[in-house]
Amino acid sequence: MTAQTGLLHYEDFEVGQKIDLGSYPVTAEEIVSFANEFDPHPFHLDEEAGRKSILGGLCASGWHSCAMLMRMLVDGYLSRTAGMGSNGVDEVKWLKPVFAGETLKATVTVTAKRVSSRKPDMGILTMRAEIHNGHGERKMEMTAVNLVKVRHP
Repeated sequence: MTAQTGLLHYEDFEVGQKIDLGSYPVTAEEIVSFANEFDPHPFHLDEEAGRKSILGGLCASGWHSCAMLMRMLVDGYLSRTAGMGSNGVDEVKWLKPVFAGETLKATVTVTAKRVSSRKPDMGILTMRAEIHNGHGERKMEMTAVNLVKVRHP
Protein backbone atom coordinates (compact mmCIF):
# COMPACT_ATOMS: atom_id res chain seq x y z
CA MET A 1 0.00 0.00 0.00
CA THR A 2 1.12 3.54 -0.53
CA ALA A 3 1.95 5.76 2.42
CA GLN A 4 0.35 8.74 0.66
CA THR A 5 -3.19 7.51 0.24
CA GLY A 6 -3.24 4.09 1.89
CA LEU A 7 -4.64 2.63 -1.34
CA LEU A 8 -3.16 0.05 -3.68
CA HIS A 9 -2.27 1.42 -7.11
CA TYR A 10 -1.39 -0.18 -10.43
CA GLU A 11 2.28 -0.41 -9.45
CA ASP A 12 1.39 -2.50 -6.40
CA PHE A 13 0.13 -5.41 -8.52
CA GLU A 14 2.30 -8.00 -10.28
CA VAL A 15 1.42 -10.63 -12.88
CA GLY A 16 1.02 -13.93 -11.05
CA GLN A 17 0.10 -12.25 -7.77
CA LYS A 18 -2.67 -14.17 -5.99
CA ILE A 19 -4.99 -12.42 -3.55
CA ASP A 20 -7.05 -14.31 -0.97
CA LEU A 21 -10.55 -12.86 -0.89
CA GLY A 22 -11.66 -14.63 2.27
CA SER A 23 -14.82 -16.64 2.71
CA TYR A 24 -18.56 -16.23 2.36
CA PRO A 25 -21.21 -18.42 4.05
CA VAL A 26 -24.17 -19.24 1.80
CA THR A 27 -27.60 -19.50 3.44
CA ALA A 28 -30.84 -20.93 2.12
CA GLU A 29 -32.61 -17.69 3.05
CA GLU A 30 -30.22 -15.64 0.93
CA ILE A 31 -30.54 -18.03 -2.03
CA VAL A 32 -34.33 -17.84 -1.93
CA SER A 33 -34.37 -14.06 -1.40
CA PHE A 34 -32.07 -13.42 -4.37
CA ALA A 35 -34.01 -15.87 -6.54
CA ASN A 36 -37.36 -14.32 -5.64
CA GLU A 37 -36.16 -10.97 -6.86
CA PHE A 38 -33.87 -11.82 -9.79
CA ASP A 39 -33.94 -15.48 -10.90
CA PRO A 40 -37.13 -17.26 -9.80
CA HIS A 41 -36.41 -20.75 -11.11
CA PRO A 42 -37.93 -23.48 -8.89
CA PHE A 43 -34.52 -25.01 -8.03
CA HIS A 44 -33.46 -21.63 -6.58
CA LEU A 45 -36.68 -21.24 -4.59
CA ASP A 46 -37.49 -24.63 -3.11
CA GLU A 47 -35.38 -27.47 -1.67
CA GLU A 48 -37.66 -30.21 -3.01
CA ALA A 49 -37.74 -28.69 -6.50
CA GLY A 50 -33.96 -28.42 -6.33
CA ARG A 51 -33.60 -32.10 -5.37
CA LYS A 52 -35.80 -33.12 -8.31
CA SER A 53 -33.74 -31.01 -10.73
CA ILE A 54 -30.49 -31.87 -12.46
CA LEU A 55 -28.78 -29.65 -9.83
CA GLY A 56 -29.63 -31.95 -6.92
CA GLY A 57 -30.75 -29.44 -4.30
CA LEU A 58 -31.56 -25.85 -3.48
CA CYS A 59 -28.77 -23.88 -5.11
CA ALA A 60 -27.79 -20.31 -5.80
CA SER A 61 -28.39 -18.73 -9.15
CA GLY A 62 -25.25 -18.26 -11.21
CA TRP A 63 -25.92 -14.54 -11.05
CA HIS A 64 -26.17 -14.80 -7.27
CA SER A 65 -22.77 -16.53 -7.30
CA CYS A 66 -21.43 -13.55 -9.25
CA ALA A 67 -22.92 -11.18 -6.67
CA MET A 68 -21.33 -13.15 -3.81
CA LEU A 69 -17.98 -13.01 -5.64
CA MET A 70 -18.40 -9.24 -6.06
CA ARG A 71 -18.91 -8.92 -2.29
CA MET A 72 -15.73 -10.92 -1.68
CA LEU A 73 -13.82 -8.85 -4.26
CA VAL A 74 -14.82 -5.60 -2.56
CA ASP A 75 -14.05 -6.92 0.92
CA GLY A 76 -10.87 -8.70 -0.18
CA TYR A 77 -9.10 -5.95 -2.09
CA LEU A 78 -11.18 -3.50 -4.13
CA SER A 79 -12.05 -1.37 -1.10
CA ARG A 80 -8.27 -0.89 -0.57
CA THR A 81 -7.55 -0.09 -4.22
CA ALA A 82 -7.46 3.18 -6.16
CA GLY A 83 -10.01 1.66 -8.51
CA MET A 84 -11.36 3.40 -11.58
CA GLY A 85 -14.04 0.83 -12.43
CA SER A 86 -14.07 -1.90 -15.00
CA ASN A 87 -14.78 -2.15 -18.69
CA GLY A 88 -16.24 -5.62 -18.41
CA VAL A 89 -16.06 -9.31 -17.77
CA ASP A 90 -14.49 -11.52 -20.41
CA GLU A 91 -15.73 -14.86 -19.12
CA VAL A 92 -17.87 -16.40 -16.39
CA LYS A 93 -18.12 -20.14 -15.87
CA TRP A 94 -20.55 -21.71 -13.41
CA LEU A 95 -18.87 -25.08 -12.93
CA LYS A 96 -20.89 -26.66 -10.11
CA PRO A 97 -23.98 -25.62 -8.15
CA VAL A 98 -23.49 -23.53 -5.03
CA PHE A 99 -25.63 -25.03 -2.26
CA ALA A 100 -27.05 -23.60 0.94
CA GLY A 101 -24.79 -24.33 3.89
CA GLU A 102 -21.56 -24.14 1.89
CA THR A 103 -18.86 -21.66 2.77
CA LEU A 104 -17.26 -20.26 -0.34
CA LYS A 105 -13.62 -19.25 -0.53
CA ALA A 106 -12.28 -17.09 -3.33
CA THR A 107 -9.00 -15.96 -4.79
CA VAL A 108 -8.11 -13.63 -7.61
CA THR A 109 -4.91 -13.80 -9.64
CA VAL A 110 -3.43 -11.02 -11.78
CA THR A 111 -2.94 -12.57 -15.22
CA ALA A 112 -1.92 -9.48 -17.21
CA LYS A 113 -1.28 -5.77 -16.71
CA ARG A 114 -0.59 -2.75 -18.85
CA VAL A 115 -0.97 1.01 -18.77
CA SER A 116 -3.65 2.46 -21.02
CA SER A 117 -2.20 3.98 -24.17
CA ARG A 118 -4.93 6.64 -24.20
CA LYS A 119 -5.01 7.39 -20.47
CA PRO A 120 -1.56 7.01 -18.91
CA ASP A 121 -2.99 7.55 -15.41
CA MET A 122 -5.02 4.32 -15.79
CA GLY A 123 -3.64 0.81 -15.38
CA ILE A 124 -5.49 -2.15 -16.84
CA LEU A 125 -5.35 -5.38 -14.83
CA THR A 126 -6.76 -8.65 -16.12
CA MET A 127 -7.82 -10.76 -13.16
CA ARG A 128 -8.88 -14.41 -12.89
CA ALA A 129 -11.17 -15.17 -9.94
CA GLU A 130 -12.00 -18.63 -8.63
CA ILE A 131 -14.55 -19.72 -6.05
CA HIS A 132 -14.22 -23.04 -4.20
CA ASN A 133 -16.28 -24.61 -1.45
CA GLY A 134 -14.83 -25.88 1.81
CA HIS A 135 -14.02 -29.24 0.19
CA GLY A 136 -11.92 -27.60 -2.51
CA GLU A 137 -14.47 -28.11 -5.30
CA ARG A 138 -14.21 -25.32 -7.86
CA LYS A 139 -17.64 -23.76 -8.24
CA MET A 140 -17.07 -20.72 -10.46
CA GLU A 141 -14.42 -18.93 -12.50
CA MET A 142 -14.45 -15.41 -13.83
CA THR A 143 -12.02 -13.38 -15.90
CA ALA A 144 -12.48 -9.62 -15.71
CA VAL A 145 -10.67 -6.35 -16.14
CA ASN A 146 -10.02 -3.87 -13.34
CA LEU A 147 -9.02 -0.30 -14.05
CA VAL A 148 -6.64 1.02 -11.39
CA LYS A 149 -5.04 4.42 -10.97
CA VAL A 150 -1.35 4.66 -11.83
CA ARG A 151 0.57 6.31 -9.01
CA HIS A 152 3.15 8.00 -11.27
CA PRO A 153 1.88 8.34 -14.85
